[in-house]
Amino acid sequence: MLQGLREALRVSPNNIPLRQHLAESLLNCGRLEEAEKEFREALSLAPNSQSLQLGLARAFYSQGKNTQALVIVESLLKNDNAPARARLFHARLLFRSGDVEEAVREYRLAVEADPSLKDFEFASRLGIGAEPETSEVVEGKVRASWEEEPSPVEKELERPGIQFKDVGGMEAVKEEIRMKIIHPLTHADLYKAYGKTIGGGILMYGPPGCGKTYLARATAGEIKAAFLAIGINDVLEMWIGSSERNLHELFEQARRNKPCVLFFDEVDALGASRSDMRQHAGRQLINQFLAELDGVKTANEGILVLAATNAPWHLDSAFRRPGRFDRILFVPPPDLEARAGILRLLCRGKPVGETDFEHVARKTENFSGADLKAVVDVAVEKKLREAMREGLPKPLTTKDLVNAAATLKPTTKEWFATARNYALYSNQGGIYDDILQYMKLK
Repeated sequence: MLQGLREALRVSPNNIPLRQHLAESLLNCGRLEEAEKEFREALSLAPNSQSLQLGLARAFYSQGKNTQALVIVESLLKNDNAPARARLFHARLLFRSGDVEEAVREYRLAVEADPSLKDFEFASRLGIGAEPETSEVVEGKVRASWEEEPSPVEKELERPGIQFKDVGGMEAVKEEIRMKIIHPLTHADLYKAYGKTIGGGILMYGPPGCGKTYLARATAGEIKAAFLAIGINDVLEMWIGSSERNLHELFEQARRNKPCVLFFDEVDALGASRSDMRQHAGRQLINQFLAELDGVKTANEGILVLAATNAPWHLDSAFRRPGRFDRILFVPPPDLEARAGILRLLCRGKPVGETDFEHVARKTENFSGADLKAVVDVAVEKKLREAMREGLPKPLTTKDLVNAAATLKPTTKEWFATARNYALYSNQGGIYDDILQYMKLK
C-alpha cells in the first residue's frame, strides 16, 4: 500500500490529500521519521492546514519530541476555530509532562466541544469523576502515600532590615498596622489590660506594584520580628492532602519563631471563593487555611498574619470574619507627597543633581511604586548611554525623570477599570467603599 501511494505521488507530487494519506499511513505503521518528513512536505504546500499541523505534532509526540509537538498545538489553540481534537491532544501532552490538573481542564473542554472524543481510559488515568475517598487519582491530583513519611516544609526565615521610614507614603495603612501589630508588642501590658491579644490578620488589597509586599517586610523590620514570605508554590502540590500539610507546617514554623510576621502574597490563589470551585481538594485547602487562622489546635499568640491580593473579590468571604483578616486595608497608588518620597528613596545612592521631586511627582499621577521605579530605571539607562558616548558621567536631573515618565503609562488604570465594577455592583457590606471614595464615586 505504501509503495502504491509513493508511486501515485511521483505522478502527482502536489496532491495534498494523497501526501497526507501517506503520512498518516506511515505514522500508523510506526515509521515515524518518514511520517514526519511527509507531513513537512505536505505543510510546505498547505502551511495553514490544521489537520496537517496536528498530524506533524502527533509525529513529534510519537518520537518523544514533546516540546516541538507542544509548540504546534499551542499555536493551533490560539485560533478561535481550533479543532476539538487539538485540545484533546494538548491534554495528552500536558499529562505526559506532569501537568495533570491542566490536562483535566483541557480534556473537559475538548469533550464539551465534541462528545465523540470521549476516551474513558484516558479519563480514568486523569481521575475524572473519581471518588476522593477510594481513588488514588482524583481530578488530576494523586493521593499522597500514607506509607511515606512526608518531608517537612521549612522556609528560610528573613530578618528584614527595612522599616516604615523606608516606605514612602501610605501613612493611613501604616497607622492601622501600628494599632493592630506594632503597639500590641511595644505596649503589651496596656493591651493585656483591655484583653487584646498579640496577633491577628490584616488583608491589604489594591493595584499591583503599590508596595504591599514591601510594607509587609517593613512591618517585620519595625518590630524586629522573623518574616516568612509565602507564595503559592510554597503551598500547592498535586498530591491530595499535601497542600494542607504544607500550609500547616508553615504556620507551625511561624509559631516556633514568634514574634513572626507570616506574609501571604496573592492570597486569593490559596483562598479563592469556595462557591466558584468544582474540586473537593481546593475546598479542603481553604478549610485548612481558616482553621490555621483560627488557631483551632494551637494558639496564634504572637503570630502576625499579613496577606496581599490584587483581586479581593475572588477571596472567600469566610476570610473576612473577625479574628481572621479582620482589618481589610485598601492600598492605593501613592499620592503626590508619597510619590515624591518614593522617588527620593529610589534615587538615593545615585548621582543626582538639582532635582525637583515634587515636580516629577506631579507628572506621574496614578503611577504605582513599581511604575516610579521604572521611571528611574529608564532615566538611568539614558544617562548611561550618554556617559558611554561622551566618556563622562552626569547626574540625574528633573528633566531626565520627567522625560522618562512621559514614555511610560501608569499600570494601575487597568486595575481600577475592573475594581470599579465590583465596587459599584458587588459591594456587600461596603467592603469596597474605599475604592469608590478614591475614584470619587461616593
